Parts: sequence; C-alpha cells; structure tokens
Amino acid sequence: MDVLQNIELFQELVRCSGEISLWRYDGEGSLLASNCPDEVIYDTAFSLSGCRARMLDYAAAQDAPVLLGTEMGLIWGAAFEKREGKLYRAYTLGPVFFSDTAFRQIRDGLASYQGAEVSIAWKSRFIESLPRVPVSQHIVFSRYILMLHYCLTGKHLQANDLSVLNAAGGPAAGQGPGPHRDRYLIWNSERALLQMVRNGDLNYKSALQNSTTISNGVPLQGGAPLRQAKNSVIVFCSIVCRAAIEGGLSPEEAYSLGDTYIQSAEHAKRMDELTGISLAMYDDFIRRVHRCRNDPARSDAVQKCCDYIEMNLSKKIRAADLAALAGYSEYYITRKFKAETGFFINDYIKFAKMERAKLLLRSTDQTVLDIAEQLGFATRSYFSQAFRAITGMTPTQFRERER
Repeated sequence: MDVLQNIELFQELVRCSGEISLWRYDGEGSLLASNCPDEVIYDTAFSLSGCRARMLDYAAAQDAPVLLGTEMGLIWGAAFEKREGKLYRAYTLGPVFFSDTAFRQIRDGLASYQGAEVSIAWKSRFIESLPRVPVSQHIVFSRYILMLHYCLTGKHLQANDLSVLNAAGGPAAGQGPGPHRDRYLIWNSERALLQMVRNGDLNYKSALQNSTTISNGVPLQGGAPLRQAKNSVIVFCSIVCRAAIEGGLSPEEAYSLGDTYIQSAEHAKRMDELTGISLAMYDDFIRRVHRCRNDPARSDAVQKCCDYIEMNLSKKIRAADLAALAGYSEYYITRKFKAETGFFINDYIKFAKMERAKLLLRSTDQTVLDIAEQLGFATRSYFSQAFRAITGMTPTQFRERER
C-alpha cells in the first residue's frame, strides 16, 4: 500500500467538504509537514494544550485512532503509521470545533497556559486566527479519522473503535437541532440504549455505535463546550442509573455508583476525558445489572452458554460449540440447558436473535436485509420467516407498527 498516495487522495476528499488541515509528525512528535495556513500558531497550540504529549503517550501503547480535545473546545484527531510495532509517523487532522465556541471560553483556556512561555504576540495572533478554524460535526469528523486510519493501515474500523466517540456536547447556544436530527429516531435509539441497561445486555456496542451516528448527545444550552459536555454526561448518567434500577439493581448501589461517575464528570478538565467516563459508566451499569439478573437456578455452565449466545448473535452457533465452552458432551449440555432454561438450545438462540432484531427495527434505519445479515441469517426470506413465526408479523410490519 502506497501511504503517500493514499494520504494525497484523502486530502483531496476532505478538501471537497471543507478546509480541515492535515499534519504529519515523525515518531518523536516533530512536525514534518502540514497544509495549515496558520501552521506556527496551531503547532504551538497543539503542544501547549498537551495534545502532542498525550498523542505520543497513547500511540506508544495503542494502534487505533484517537480524538484529542482541549479546555477551549479545539479538537484534533490522530491516526498512526507504525513499523515493527513502533510509531513511525503520526498524522493529525484539525483543529476543528464541534460547536461555535464562545470567546469567553477561549480566554479561560488561554489562562491555563500562564505557566508556559507564551508571548502576548502569539496570543493575539491565536485569537485573531480562531474565526478561520472550521466547525465540524462530531460524526463527520470521526469518520474522517477512520478514513485516515484506513489510508495508513488498510484496516477498517467502526465508530466505537475510536478512543473518543463523543468528544463534545450538543449544539451551541442558539443553534437549533438542524434538519439532520430525526427526533423520533433519536428517541427510539435512546429507548434501545436504556432497554439494554434494563436487560443487562452485554452485547451493547452495536446499539451504542448506532446512537452516536444519530445524535451528538443531549442538546443542553451550557455556553462553553466543556460545560455542555459535562451536562450531557450527567444527564446520560442519571437516566442510565434509573434504567439500571428498573433492571433490578438496588437503588442504594445504583445511586451511589451514579454519584461517583457524576463527580468524575464534574472534575474532568478535558472533553476527551468525559467520553471515557461516559463509556465506562454505561459499561459498568450494564455489567452490574447483568450480574444481578442472572438466574440463581442456572449453573455456571448454562449461564456461560447463555452469555456466549448473547455476545455472538451474528454467528452461527451450534450445540457443539456450547458443549466445548462448558466442558461437557453435546448430549449432556443439551439436556442440562433445557432443564435449566426451559428452552432447547436452538430455540433459545432463535428467540435471542429475534429480540435483537426487534431492537434494531425499532431504533435504526437499517434495512431488513442488513439486519438479517447482522444476525447471521443466510437470506432475508429465511429471516422474515423466522421473525414471523415468533412475532406473528413480518419485520416490515413490525417496524411500521412501532414507528
């Protein structure tokens, strides 16, 4: 793969939709080239904000791309070219804003640089250049970073492979939701996320990824981007906490856990910290609900089989696979599974797939064929037949009824 040719093509594609700068650094973090008209200003800002150091520390241990945020709301995305496991080149895209940022926030952010050797002239030039920084949607910018990663490595990643999925809050004050926000679809997506908490569904990543492609978060009016992001995380934590209680988690444990994550959000200094807090919180609540919902009458072997089924709905699962997992013969695990769950293994798998199909039909605009393929069905007609046998209606009829 010719990396330089790929990068040149990538630059042309990005230029078609806006002037977002691309930077190339060596393995030590020294700038090699950029197409930024304010190169000196923003290379300095990249260092002073700590983004360069955090990028290098991250790249030393990780291969996936990452979003890097600052107190002021400036965002960079980074992807890496490695050779023999070591960083050879780092490419960054940015800076951008995810929302129109108040100059008060810029001033407050500059105050954090007081201990650094920053001249008054640099600050003046920096503030003067800010109107030229592009504003990009989080969803679009994240896809650019995934495209950049593909150009460097030839590997496809999904949105949930980014270390930061939602590095900013909702729209800035005074901005409407925009025509791209389908409120009903957002509501259905949020229903799906909360239902997965109530169910303790460990296979939640696809639903979480879908929600980030529909909405940037709770659109609270908070002025500064960091404050907006904190508000969004706090609201999300509060509704997840209540969903966990509905799923069986004790109020004492749920509220105590929620308070801990809310405090962590309040103490965050950067927007990319908040994304990690939000993801850790969601995962923590789901796992706790999952543990408390486990049927005490089920043996460890059968529970392990149920968990494996829930986590691998896209695969063709056979009784022989579960027997090997549990360490029993196929005959024994089949009888044991039926005795403890009331279902034959194939029926349990089919019902689990149909429950996931219902969630996807309610909360996404994926086609019936896409959902069938995602759940491991060979054809759409076979999927529709199985869905109708359980629900009494076709997938299309179900979606129309739910909508």
